[in-house]
Amino acid sequence: MSITGVIESIRKIMWQDAGLNGDAQRLEQLGWMLFFKVFCDKDQEMELMDESYESPIPERFRWENWASNDEGITGDELLHFVDRELFPALRNLDLSTGNQRAIIVHGVFDGNNNYMKSGINIRKVLNKLNEIDFNSAKDRHSFGDVYESLLKDLQSAGKSGEFYTPRAITQFITHILDPQLGEKVLDPACGTGGYLTAVIENISKKVSSVEDLKSLQENIIGWEYKPLPYLLATTNLILHDVDVPNITYRDSLDKPLSEYREKDRVDVIEANPPFGGIVANNNENNFPQNFRTKESADLFLILMIHLLKVGGRAGIVLPDGSLTGDGVKQRVREKLLKDCRLHTIIRLPNSVFQPYATVATNLLFFDKVHHNNENVNFATKEVWYYEHRLPEGQKAYSKTRPIKESEFDPIKEWWNDRKESEICWKVSIDTLRERNFDLDIKNPHRTEELQEFSSNELIQILSNSFQKSESILMNIKNTVG
Repeated sequence: MSITGVIESIRKIMWQDAGLNGDAQRLEQLGWMLFFKVFCDKDQEMELMDESYESPIPERFRWENWASNDEGITGDELLHFVDRELFPALRNLDLSTGNQRAIIVHGVFDGNNNYMKSGINIRKVLNKLNEIDFNSAKDRHSFGDVYESLLKDLQSAGKSGEFYTPRAITQFITHILDPQLGEKVLDPACGTGGYLTAVIENISKKVSSVEDLKSLQENIIGWEYKPLPYLLATTNLILHDVDVPNITYRDSLDKPLSEYREKDRVDVIEANPPFGGIVANNNENNFPQNFRTKESADLFLILMIHLLKVGGRAGIVLPDGSLTGDGVKQRVREKLLKDCRLHTIIRLPNSVFQPYATVATNLLFFDKVHHNNENVNFATKEVWYYEHRLPEGQKAYSKTRPIKESEFDPIKEWWNDRKESEICWKVSIDTLRERNFDLDIKNPHRTEELQEFSSNELIQILSNSFQKSESILMNIKNTVG
């Protein structure tokens, strides 16, 4: 059976289990089982390659000793083993030695759960997973494409969509920044690992020795604070031949900015930081007083500016809401323009992240020029804007018609030979200062916005607007009454 067929069979088995409710929960269940199979297959490979290597997983809990025998334990005995023995053992691994692979396993099992209620169904899933050999290059590479489609499914799995950035965007940003072997690359909100794997694919072509491989593994860095994406990102990197993924299970905003040292700074940042979220645990207090806010995207921007080395470069996703606004938002943008050379903003259509989010988003590219100093001039002298439009004849992006890598080809051609046109324009720092550093600048060449809609569509939009206004008025009337 093909790997796609194996995954489809597993999904059908999971649909029959009373403990699983919703696509996100099914993906989390499949996630920890996949992770454990991938991890244990990699353990066996490492033991063959290095006689001194020892798995951090106790002998009886290794995949090959309880899961790999298709005629092995099942039913209530298997359910009891998974819930009462396997999970507790892996959540309580000895971390005192600093073994990074032990830390990874602990992080995955500490944050995730077994939801399945039928030991018979668990056995059926295990047997299906046993059909995949992750030490076979052919199986591993075939599975890589299937795994990407699983991650993409997250986009329509309720709130979990926030952890997946379309592959076209991760590939484009990586192409533009072109991280090199030996450079430190950070994604402080790494989700399922899309940017990290794009960087690995970009750099791995230049790996020619064991030392190069070690450098790549150490210098591709991710931080993620939610259990499911942490699990999925870790598996994603192992599937990309990274033995010990350098992903930390942490809230990126949990540490005072003042505690970061020069050694913590990085050469490249690629990220789609969470936006629209409210910062938890009073973590805004880890930032200087004039930048404190509950809006996560603004704090992440300050964090990323801080963590870039002088000469470092970044490509990030930000919503329109971070480009405009007064108070803290204005001060954050001023710091960006002062400390960094913000050279390019790609304005994306508002359906790129559907169905998870319909807000308009932007790709910002900037270089760190100097440390913060109130008396210095602005590092940014002008900002180029490029309006990325939907393909002709397409009204919006969707799950079945997502943004494609090829759509960025014209931007790549324009990148090193920039000319103004009906979709490209530039704005000087003087203009931005006059605007109180408002970066939400619409295309000055676009004057006929309404032509994007048919007359029937405009009538529907107006009708919806009137209905919403009427509903609001009724609520006010009922409240006053």
